[in-house]
Amino acid sequence: MTDHSLLQASEHAAHDWRAALDLIRQAGSRFNRLGAQTSLPEALRLIAETAVQLIGPGASAVIYLFDADRNAFDKHSRVSAGESEAPHRAGSATNEDYPRANGVGMAAIRSRERVLSYESGRPFHPLKHAAGIRTAACYPLLVGEQAVGALYLDLRAERRFTEDELRLLDTLVALAAVAIYNTRQFEGVNRALERKVAELERLQAAASLISTRRNLDDTLAQILDSALALIGAEFGSFRLMERKTNALRLVTVSPPANTEGDEPLLVDETGSVMGWVAFHRNTARIGDLSVEPWRDIYQPLLPDRVMRSELAVPIFGPGGSMLGVLNVESPRPHAFSTDDQSALEAFASQASIAIQEAQLLLAIVEITDELARRSPSQLLDLLIERACDLLNVAHAAVWEVDRAQADMLVLRSANFDSFAQYRVPIRGSLLGESLQSRRPVYTADMANEPLVTRRKLSTQLKWVSAVVMPLIGRDGIPRGAFGVYSQSPRVFNDWEMRLLTALANHAAVAFQQAEALAQVKLAQERQAVAETFAVLGDVAANLIHRVNNMVGVIPALTQSLTEKRPDLLGDPLAAKKLADIAASARQAMTTARESVAYLRPFQIGPVSVKVAYTTAIQRIDRPEHIQIASVGLARLPLVLAGEEQLRLVLVNLIENAIEALGETPGRIVTRGQVVSDILDPTTRWVELVISDTGPGVPAEVRDRIFDATFSTRGVGRKLGFGLWWVKSWVQRFGGSIVLADPSPNSRQQTAGCTFVVRLPPAKGEN
Repeated sequence: MTDHSLLQASEHAAHDWRAALDLIRQAGSRFNRLGAQTSLPEALRLIAETAVQLIGPGASAVIYLFDADRNAFDKHSRVSAGESEAPHRAGSATNEDYPRANGVGMAAIRSRERVLSYESGRPFHPLKHAAGIRTAACYPLLVGEQAVGALYLDLRAERRFTEDELRLLDTLVALAAVAIYNTRQFEGVNRALERKVAELERLQAAASLISTRRNLDDTLAQILDSALALIGAEFGSFRLMERKTNALRLVTVSPPANTEGDEPLLVDETGSVMGWVAFHRNTARIGDLSVEPWRDIYQPLLPDRVMRSELAVPIFGPGGSMLGVLNVESPRPHAFSTDDQSALEAFASQASIAIQEAQLLLAIVEITDELARRSPSQLLDLLIERACDLLNVAHAAVWEVDRAQADMLVLRSANFDSFAQYRVPIRGSLLGESLQSRRPVYTADMANEPLVTRRKLSTQLKWVSAVVMPLIGRDGIPRGAFGVYSQSPRVFNDWEMRLLTALANHAAVAFQQAEALAQVKLAQERQAVAETFAVLGDVAANLIHRVNNMVGVIPALTQSLTEKRPDLLGDPLAAKKLADIAASARQAMTTARESVAYLRPFQIGPVSVKVAYTTAIQRIDRPEHIQIASVGLARLPLVLAGEEQLRLVLVNLIENAIEALGETPGRIVTRGQVVSDILDPTTRWVELVISDTGPGVPAEVRDRIFDATFSTRGVGRKLGFGLWWVKSWVQRFGGSIVLADPSPNSRQQTAGCTFVVRLPPAKGEN
């Protein structure tokens, strides 16, 4: 096959396993044709070109040979492929990117493992970044215990190598090292190629099983059969971890055997080989089960057959959690090699994916079933429990956008202790960043994360890494945030992010469900209030009519009396009493009419805040020791409100402030401005901030001041029923009112009092 054909095959290698396998086969075939007449640079160039073709466009490769006797690289052996420019010419007087004594090439040789730029923390050669390289990998080329060189893979794109790419490169590196070591070992290279190809094919088959979402037990059985066939073992089994009992439960064996009565194996180092593996979290490759310490802890599943060798590998899940153990056995001593161990560990990785996918599916099914049976709060608790269990994290929490104060998040549910109504601002916080960007937000270091606003909590709970998912409703409106927090450094992979996304979607549904229930309750309350108002309105109208008939005639009667008995005016006492009677009657009628205004229906329309404020101030008795002022009201657009009701809102709030100040000199200021909604910048509000310099509202009653049944009699403020009316009117306008949190600069928690009223602008006033 020509180089051009190889290049065409490589264009889809990263996304098409069949093409990748074909490319590996073709490369192996060309390696096999390397004869005694082939120069080593030609072999190196073929390896470099094949590595580039596996990764695809944008990749480049460099190979340096390693001299084991000198424990150094050969600077004249440099061969490259895929470099758009060649700033480092092989054979030049100085190769500028020659591997350094303390560089990643030597590190890869010493550790006998690949080194990835985004994992190791080791600085790659500075010339790479200068040349536009953004991601790099270094593979040691090893044959047995001997190092023969190093392969450098470079990407100009800022991305990570995929697991498929790394697995393909692992295969290529193994073949390339053998080709370099001895091009005449055709049969050995061919056997290694066939084994690796078979491994890749079986891993591909395992991946296909996972994608079809079959029954987990069936999937694990298929993976086990593939592992047995590839490795050449006679027997194998899967055991999964049960966290509640800290034991390994048998899931499947192959070949099928009677395993009834098999007891779960405890995770310890003295009860079984598989328990030892789970306890130590390490692979066990045992050449002879009849020797210590394995003889005493080996637990045979096939009593009628004697097994001499065992290979058991742990299966890890998110955050390094133990999911189970995969083992294979053979009646032959020393039956398993290091290659067999690598292959079985690869199958264990596939099993881990299958287990996690099954757990995710089960969790979604469970949560979906519970949607109709549990309350929103119970559902949130379940979501948090599943998130911590499946992701192996210490804590999780669900935060909701405060309906009364839309620029704040309030803690709704968590699996850690916190005081009620724990609040976090949206602007400038890690939680708020997720809502505003509508994307997941990750931090690896909570202690030094500038967006952490409640550092005391994260320090107390020992949080290290965190991911916050936005909760977006089906209507596209942000509802809150779902955060998970680990107590150790953690990077969350794609599967874990998909899991969090699924849980966050269900949390958003829970919020919508709660909102729907709240809307039903609100509708019922509004209907009850409307019916009550209708009755009270009829009673009030009848009462006013009767009072007007009985009290309204009093001034006319006193006037008629003085006209018929003018001598009464000559008596100062009688004249004063008659005047007081008439004035009291008129005041009673005025008071009655004003009180009925609370019950009258009103129409919402464009209203001037400045006019409503001015007429409200005219109704208020203004003590000389209290300054009352306004700022910015004349510049405000018209708002949607009831004119008289908006006036009464302002009267109530300002009179409350006056009463709070009492005989103490002070100041009451009403400020107006137009603000944008923090979650939807296209939505604008007219905001009125009414603040005073009084004693404020005690912390223990702040959450109840808008209740209709709440009274602050005895705590120095006239709140209670008046503020219930105020909140009802503002909400009917389509706005909101909140008691703002005390200023963080104030020495006392209750110093000062500030109400924030938001009203919708009239149409065309934005």
